[in-house]
Amino acid sequence: MATTAMAICLASSLNWPSSAFAQDAPAQESAARSFNVPAQPLADALNVFGRQSGLQVTLAASVSRGVMSKAVVGSYAPEEALARLLSGTGIEYRISGGRTAVIGTGAVGGGAAVAPADGSTALDPISVFGDATGVGEIVISQKELELLNPANIADVFRGEPGIEVGSSLPMSQKVYVHGIEENNLAVTMDGGRQNNKVFHHNATNLIDPSLLKAVRVDAGIAPADVGPGALGGAIAYETKDARDLLDGDGYGGFVSSNYNFNSKTFQTGISAYGMQEGLEFLGYFNFAKGDEFKSGNGSIVEGTRTDLLSGLGKVAYEFESGDRFEISHERVYDDAPRPFRANTGFISGRPPWEPRVRDYTLDRQNTVFSYTDSTPEDWWDPTVVLAYSSTRLEIPIFPRPVPPSTISVPYPGAGETGSFNGKFENKFSFDIGSITAGVDFYNDKAELEDRFDASTERARNVGIYAQARLEPWERTRLSFGMRGDQQWFTGTTNEKWDNAGFSGNVSGEYDLIEDLLTAKAGYSHVWAGVPLAENFIMNPNWNYGTGPEPITADNYAFGLVAKHDGFTVEGSLFHTDIDDARTAKYAVARAIENHDVRSKGFELGAGYDWGDGYFKVKYANIDVSIDGKPADSDTGIYLAAPAGQFITLLAAHSFIDWGVTIGGDVEIALDNDDVAAGTPPLEGYKVFNTFVEYQPPSHSNLTLRAEINNIFDETYSERATYGQEFGTVTPLYEPGRSFILSAKATF
Repeated sequence: MATTAMAICLASSLNWPSSAFAQDAPAQESAARSFNVPAQPLADALNVFGRQSGLQVTLAASVSRGVMSKAVVGSYAPEEALARLLSGTGIEYRISGGRTAVIGTGAVGGGAAVAPADGSTALDPISVFGDATGVGEIVISQKELELLNPANIADVFRGEPGIEVGSSLPMSQKVYVHGIEENNLAVTMDGGRQNNKVFHHNATNLIDPSLLKAVRVDAGIAPADVGPGALGGAIAYETKDARDLLDGDGYGGFVSSNYNFNSKTFQTGISAYGMQEGLEFLGYFNFAKGDEFKSGNGSIVEGTRTDLLSGLGKVAYEFESGDRFEISHERVYDDAPRPFRANTGFISGRPPWEPRVRDYTLDRQNTVFSYTDSTPEDWWDPTVVLAYSSTRLEIPIFPRPVPPSTISVPYPGAGETGSFNGKFENKFSFDIGSITAGVDFYNDKAELEDRFDASTERARNVGIYAQARLEPWERTRLSFGMRGDQQWFTGTTNEKWDNAGFSGNVSGEYDLIEDLLTAKAGYSHVWAGVPLAENFIMNPNWNYGTGPEPITADNYAFGLVAKHDGFTVEGSLFHTDIDDARTAKYAVARAIENHDVRSKGFELGAGYDWGDGYFKVKYANIDVSIDGKPADSDTGIYLAAPAGQFITLLAAHSFIDWGVTIGGDVEIALDNDDVAAGTPPLEGYKVFNTFVEYQPPSHSNLTLRAEINNIFDETYSERATYGQEFGTVTPLYEPGRSFILSAKATF
């Protein structure tokens, strides 16, 4: 409370000049990007600009004839690059709501178009807005994250019905894309590979969403340059940079704080950052403490205290030549009593010596060094990444008591996975697109520290890849690529096997009706080698037989997207088959046990973006099976989870003159009776959340927010949460109605 009051008082009493101490800016407006857009007809230039800025540009061909753009080469914020591209054309633009750029004469004042004095052609307004363009690509921008104000990784994906997150505890949350667990996806953080299969009751990747500026998901079909192991797609998390928070050279910082009345949890974040003559730095520290929360039925959910520390540090230097070097370190640390099985409320009939809760200490770290060139040439646009990530879990292990005693004497155990990985790639640009080619590698290690079963597995991999992204014909966009991988696997018995395989993908878009209707389709075949087993079930005496089978997958997708004057209607079909997915168990003979997984279904969506606000509704129908039978969360550990039908709604609107933004979202899961034999149907649930945010016009560096989550006090657990289909399991319930107050002051 003191931190919150201090932030409000400081922000109210000081009026910092925005030129030197920048306010938070939407990522699409202020984040510098590398541009290489030659002078050319405006329609072609805007297509290139859209690819390089990450924005989608729609432009009627009839109004762009005869208009030439200016060349834009170098590192600029998208808004500045757009201004340079349009300079001399007499065409104006304005940014509305941080999401939409309206381009056309008269756009600055918002009035009617006036013929430009220099006689250049006047365009009707065109809209530029952030959106994904790949077959299964989903992009969650910094602005969207700010509106969601996520407290955990589940909140990040709140508006995506095709992405479910199991568990209500951040340290045991797992992400499922179309029902496929994230260990079957290529997951990166700032380009660093995440290999974190430690304990099936814990999160695969413990992430503090306050560190994030953007998330990209390739559902199903992923390009070759996302890295190895993209069986069911890929997830790329990206953390904040100083240049996302500053408009130019200068220094800044912020203090943020929030209080959750349900669990009496305080969370405070402090950051400082700066840019000066090519040098950039950012430091961020966040800590949260609180009690156990109440579920919708009013009961305390044991083992749900908050005790979280996280931090992010980045230093970068960009030479006048454009060579940019950056090193970052990110760390998340969770230490508190948790349910004995951290993703489960309670399991009846378990041995009496097992306590209801035990201490869990989870520590995830990620260090990344990168080199890029901010002034690339057509044939020279390199990227070099070297990274090390690790996750360590420490818990007390309770063995069977030695008779005549009935009391278990616990001893410490720990599991740790680590990955040293990297890549070197170069993007070759042409008039019709680009080709990215490179090599990557990883050296992964999974280790169990245990008094009786200490074990280690290792895997090394080297891959070579190329991915083309082209516009060979008008209204046509193609992406296709291939990669080859060589893997060396070492078991707990120190036996070694090597395997090799190829992966390929092809996808494309075609504008069936220009500026209105686009068709998308794609296919990928993925070879992923042999995954490491989870740490806490490893056995030093495993029998690997002739060796584990490499995992492969095939993905198919088809979609249609219609867009007109801010309206969007879309639909897609998807299908994923994963063969020989390894699910090792502790028993000596089960080291190379595997299953086949299938996910299929469709998604529908519609929305309207009016610049100062938006409304989106989406529906997903996902059918997941394991070995031909409906998936269950126990067989599906590290594979998949039961899914079903989901509906999400999101809406927000900003009253710019008042500095007020209001919004909300709804998640609906329908009943699912397509379940494993002998288990009851999964019950549906409806969850409503809302918020109001205020940024005083006279103190734009201050943001106040109030939100209510689970307004109607629903008692439920997220569909992907472990064990809810079994009668002996009390699942880990989600929080009931929660009031949250937040304040943020930027300096």
